[in-house]
Amino acid sequence: MAGGGQLALRTLSGHGWVRGSGPALLSRLRDAAVVRPGFLSAAEEETLSRELEPELRRRRYEYDHWDAFCGSTIAGLSLLSPSVMRLVHTQEPGEWLELLLEPGSLYILRDSARYDFSHEILRDEESFFGERRIPRGRRISVICRSLPEGMGSGEPRQPPPAC
Repeated sequence: MAGGGQLALRTLSGHGWVRGSGPALLSRLRDAAVVRPGFLSAAEEETLSRELEPELRRRRYEYDHWDAFCGSTIAGLSLLSPSVMRLVHTQEPGEWLELLLEPGSLYILRDSARYDFSHEILRDEESFFGERRIPRGRRISVICRSLPEGMGSGEPRQPPPAC
């Protein structure tokens, strides 16, 4: 998968944050899989991490992943450790993307990138972005999801559907 074939690279401000199985896939998902490095400053990331830590300790099943809502868009803040997120098309496993998520970065997955691809954060021993090793430690991901279609703000408050 990530090791074979020709790779395409999309750049943002001179740095590569998204790579994939080919230029057509990168073009097709240009607006559906986005990474915004440096979304939080180091000080903001540290403040947020300190604020979240006591709550995460109380929620033993949400040790490093805190979700809310279940719509067509996911926005995640990556905190503490750099990591690589791999997306693999569920019907065409030869189509894949990898997102480099540095501490303080924001990633957004919507529509096809959200529904047609599996998502995983690579384990430390598998954590490479191309040839570059990305050592991984503990990370916290604060994830927000848009409301499902039909759940507008004017409707009575109901719990969101299960994810």
